[in-house]
Amino acid sequence: MNRTLSLAVAALLAATGSASAQEKWTFALNWFPVGDHAAYWVALEKGYYKAKGLDVTLENSKGSGDTIAKVDTGRADAGLADAAVLIASKARGTTVKTIGMVFDKTPLNIFSLKSKPLAKPKDLEGASLGSPPGDAQRQMFPAFAKANGIDASKVTWVNIEPAAKIAAVAEKRMDGVSDYTTGLPLYEKAAGKGNVVMMPWANFGFDLYSMSIMASEKTMKDKPKQLKAFLEASYMGWRDVMADPKAAMEIFKKRVPEIDVEALTANMMMGLELMKTNQYAEGGIGSIDDKRMCASVDLVNSYMGLPKKVECKDVYTKDFYTKVAVPK
Repeated sequence: MNRTLSLAVAALLAATGSASAQEKWTFALNWFPVGDHAAYWVALEKGYYKAKGLDVTLENSKGSGDTIAKVDTGRADAGLADAAVLIASKARGTTVKTIGMVFDKTPLNIFSLKSKPLAKPKDLEGASLGSPPGDAQRQMFPAFAKANGIDASKVTWVNIEPAAKIAAVAEKRMDGVSDYTTGLPLYEKAAGKGNVVMMPWANFGFDLYSMSIMASEKTMKDKPKQLKAFLEASYMGWRDVMADPKAAMEIFKKRVPEIDVEALTANMMMGLELMKTNQYAEGGIGSIDDKRMCASVDLVNSYMGLPKKVECKDVYTKDFYTKVAVPK
């Protein structure tokens, strides 16, 4: 009887240990922590990843080119990247695919100062723009330039760290920087409200898919259940941010104490505006519209000067998507 009881206890302990085992999972952010990332810290804090058996680490990066390299080489299991940069990377042989969107509207943009505004595409000729080499917009700029008749040879790109962009504009170290529209509160904090000029690319014929969650072919093949679970938990985090932004920012501050709550709250709210669409209301947070994705691929093929044409079917998949409804 004692032997039977011991075996039963051992089996129970083994089962419990197996159930509680957490698989290490690295998610590469596209940047240092900003309001656009609050949802992933919320998912961590509320145990959404843990409940699905994932021990998630959020890792900073230096733009979409950097995150794509990390995911494609297995240094991260999934990551954030601008969909357009991902599309272009397929022509170079990467194995990454978009598995879900973040923003349904594009935030691509150039920031400058009111004292020397870069308000329209032609204003960029003769200007100096700051950006890390892996920045999404820097990689996409040849397409934007071609679509808007800009002589790209007259635009000077200067290598700077992601965290240096705001100071580069505010302190007039260069004429402008490429950054998402959601960064406006951060730039106005440094340069003064009303002193910052935006040039949203969507206003100049470049409204294509932007920030997305991606994974490599290897992760999709070797860890399909974990990837599906991770994506759903992440969108649960986004759902909670939408439902209670203030509570989300409190969690964000708890997890990342150095953040500026006031500036990043405004930053986060601008991001949420990019997600208030019929697509998400009907299809769920992060859902992909096939026609829009293929239109984005066509735009990249037409203007990026890729070494070979990229097929739409090769840049994304819906196989790992689970619908998480937008909160009422």
